[in-house]
Amino acid sequence: MTIIPHPRAVDTAPALLDREPTAVELDAIDQEMPLITAEVDLLDVQISVLDRPVSELDERRVRRARRRVLTARRTLTNRSTVAGGAA
Repeated sequence: MTIIPHPRAVDTAPALLDREPTAVELDAIDQEMPLITAEVDLLDVQISVLDRPVSELDERRVRRARRRVLTARRTLTNRSTVAGGAA
C-alpha cells in the first residue's frame, strides 16, 4: 500500500521552513519574552530539585518562580486585552 501525500501539504511545507520570521512574528515574540524567560527560570528551578530532597529554601525558590510566571502571564494578558479593545 502506497501513501500519497496531499499536494498542497507538499507545496507549502518547504515554503514555511525556508522563510524568515516576519516583523509581526518577531514583535509577538518580543512581547512574550518576559513570560518565556519566567517559564525557563521556573523550569530551571524545578530541574534543580528533581534529584534531591526539597528544602525550605527550594520551596521558596519554586514558589517565587511560579509567582513570576503568573505575573508575566497576567501582564501579557492585560496588555493583549487592552490592545484588542476588550474591557
